[in-house]
Amino acid sequence: MSFSSDFAQKVLSLIDLTSLNDQDTAETILALCHKAQIESGHVAALCVHAQFIGCVKDYLSEQKSVGVRLATVVNFPHGQNSVVQVEQETYQAVEQGATEIDLVMPYTALIQGDTETCYDVIQACRRACSEQKLKVIIESGALKSEQLIVQATEIAIESGADFIKTSTGKFTENATLSAAKTILETIARINPQVGFKVSGGIRTLSQAYDYWDLTRMIMGEQWADDPQYFRFGASSLLDDVMSHL
Repeated sequence: MSFSSDFAQKVLSLIDLTSLNDQDTAETILALCHKAQIESGHVAALCVHAQFIGCVKDYLSEQKSVGVRLATVVNFPHGQNSVVQVEQETYQAVEQGATEIDLVMPYTALIQGDTETCYDVIQACRRACSEQKLKVIIESGALKSEQLIVQATEIAIESGADFIKTSTGKFTENATLSAAKTILETIARINPQVGFKVSGGIRTLSQAYDYWDLTRMIMGEQWADDPQYFRFGASSLLDDVMSHL
């Protein structure tokens, strides 16, 4: 399938350009920052580990990169920190300048039937980032069943999530179209003002199109075109986008 430059431009605006590697350095993060904005537009956000928030914030300020949001991860990647630790992580990230928080839900607790911990962790994070966008990562590949994916999405929405995100990208199974469909249908049923972020393994415009088209069919094209509601968490996807622009 061939893609127009208009579609590539649209996808560009929906990307959370991400680097969450153990080997990340200030130099590699600055290289990521340089890719965030091009002559024809910019990505939705840069997503980095908390220790690089200051580096990205300074870069965006120096470059006057209006519109590029600054995201970081909390309770990452396994979702096993305590409520107190999650709250502290979130407060620190906000103080350092993060404008979006990607929180890993305690998905292992949910699999074991412990919903209370899931509510407690997400609500604590929500309190700590009251003015920032909260994306809750449910790790759909670990949950596996449709029932658990629905339950995780419901808990996240009820606890104040602004976005539901599929995956950390660190689990053996990342985003799938079937999990995305389940999440989107749950969002549509409960609260269409909650956004959706697909993450993990999205590397090409062809893959991005499949998720965008699914989102368009369930939520409508205007919703699917709006970074306030729909995002791709990716790093190498930008390379394919650029080859079409």
